[in-house]
Amino acid sequence: MVGSAIVRNLLAQGFSPDDLIVCTHDKLDLCNQQAVQEFFAHEQPTQVYMAAAKVGGIHSNDTYPADHIYDNLMIQCNVIHAAHLHNVQKLLFLGSSCIYPRLARQPMSEEALLTGVLEPTNEPYAVAKIAGIKLCESYNRQHGRDYRCVMPTNLYGPGDNYHLENSHVVPALIRRFHEAKVNCAAEVAIWGTGGPKREFLYVDDMAAASVFVMGLSPETYRANTKPMCSHINIGFGSDFTIAELALAISVTVGYQGKIVFDATRPDGAPRKLMDSTRINSLGWQPHTELIDGLALTYADFLRDRRIDF
Repeated sequence: MVGSAIVRNLLAQGFSPDDLIVCTHDKLDLCNQQAVQEFFAHEQPTQVYMAAAKVGGIHSNDTYPADHIYDNLMIQCNVIHAAHLHNVQKLLFLGSSCIYPRLARQPMSEEALLTGVLEPTNEPYAVAKIAGIKLCESYNRQHGRDYRCVMPTNLYGPGDNYHLENSHVVPALIRRFHEAKVNCAAEVAIWGTGGPKREFLYVDDMAAASVFVMGLSPETYRANTKPMCSHINIGFGSDFTIAELALAISVTVGYQGKIVFDATRPDGAPRKLMDSTRINSLGWQPHTELIDGLALTYADFLRDRRIDF
């Protein structure tokens, strides 16, 4: 989802398809160190946008913690080290808002990193993402690289994963409400109490922010970060309860049944609102309101023939 959006943004800015090196998972296993080294040796990229990751929602993170920490550590170590060995000076690493402590002060600033206990349901994934940040900072400090890190809030949009159990909350609810509408189901059950608050950013806004950060001069980037706190938050600026999100998605889909909440299921962190002051002060702002982004995402869902119903 994110990689495709970054490609769309770069093409819209005038880059030729020949300028971009892309590779799908079925052609390159980023957990395979030798394969990654051979790829870099053959392609010789000059910049790297590192959007690849093993991702999922609460169920996926809680059920497959070993997969989430192992795969992400391997992907990050292989790609970042290969970039360095093949003299790639500029790299952008995409992390996640889950790097911050479960009870971090809201909104969460970049300085909140490593100040408290992580949310248990996604701790392994968060630890891997924190390691990715520290990898980039370490190559910068030791080797003078320009490896930058951005931390997006919850993302959604075209190209998302609509798996009912392993996807994030927006695509999972889109599919659930759509199937309930098609099957005339009387109600839809949502995990948790509906009370936790989450921030959501449309993926094309995230792509624009990624390209924006990569375009900053080294002097500007260094002046607005610290060597050991170099990441930049990317958020929408406001958040919604899961109950409010569910209602908005049901309206977008056209489902008219009842929404119920299963309080026996985990809620996750009570709130995860990003402090995006740093990137906003540099000149970037999001443009896509939630209701508009949900409509675009649902249209993508309806077009997506890969969905296994």
